[in-house]
Amino acid sequence: MHSIVPLKVHYYGTPVVLVSSTNPDGSSNLAPMSSAWWLGDSAMLGLGTSSRTTQNILRTGSCVLNLAPSSLVDHVDRLALLTGEPVLTPHKRETGYRYEPRKFEAAGLSPQPSDLVSAERVAECPIQLECTLVASHDFGTARALHVRVLRSHVDESLILPGTSYVDPIAWDPLIMKFCDFFGDGRPLAPSRLAEGWAMPGRLTAAS
Repeated sequence: MHSIVPLKVHYYGTPVVLVSSTNPDGSSNLAPMSSAWWLGDSAMLGLGTSSRTTQNILRTGSCVLNLAPSSLVDHVDRLALLTGEPVLTPHKRETGYRYEPRKFEAAGLSPQPSDLVSAERVAECPIQLECTLVASHDFGTARALHVRVLRSHVDESLILPGTSYVDPIAWDPLIMKFCDFFGDGRPLAPSRLAEGWAMPGRLTAAS
């Protein structure tokens, strides 16, 4: 039997992407998100209209999509309630966000220069996609940003020998399922978003 449920979140199991972008002063911003999907050499990103990441991508026309492996779960979660935007919206204040201009340092991750865009890559991420903005679409309180992949950087350990393909067995993406993290099909840890968004997750920090 099905029940009619007014779901608060529609994260059914999507990969976590660390989106790096360039701030107006030339410094780097880094934000985790899981509202992304790919088709061909393009991706659609769902981002809040007021986020610093959205503003940076619209201003510079580029970004880097760093795909996080499950081994980076703790680093990613450190970014969950941080924002690079100094002026917090009422929603972000209520959820528990705080302003943090040094996102790479806060996450314990290393910046790496890109080849074709100004945004820096995350050295610890084995898949890094340099992207250019194609179009922006209004999505209510969010923006749907259509980006095209200009260059893909893939760690050699993930490449099937003699091909230009990623080994699906070797690649273990960090998955956000509702507000809990999963990797290799196993539950890893709850996200800090679960508490901020009042989500009744089944995982505990000790899981």
